[in-house]
Amino acid sequence: MEKKIIALVAHDRKKTDIVMWANFNRGKLSRCRLVGTGNTAKLIKEKTGMEVEEMLSGPQGGDAQIAARVAQGSVDAVIFLRDPLGKHPHDPDINMLMRVCDVHNVPLATNLAAADLIITAFAVE
Repeated sequence: MEKKIIALVAHDRKKTDIVMWANFNRGKLSRCRLVGTGNTAKLIKEKTGMEVEEMLSGPQGGDAQIAARVAQGSVDAVIFLRDPLGKHPHDPDINMLMRVCDVHNVPLATNLAAADLIITAFAVE
């Protein structure tokens, strides 16, 4: 069975949450290939020791790189812990990533509860 590919993205105020989530779910995530935007990927690698393929940081085009992979069919789910109260200069890229997930029917979690549902479903397969 081919490994699921999960993209991991988190705004600055959510980076601690995604690292804690990844560490808690390390057993399930170890059965997946991980890709992430620059700073998120680096933090997860440093804090958990898991392998995460690094894209550019979100503001530098990392969100767009992940969206391209979603469109190509090479990402099975996106965990994007957003800061819904913050204003981000790259909001158009964020919206594009979410739209591409919808267009290509790729699960997108924007909070920890949804992330838990996705990783639990992948663990059952």
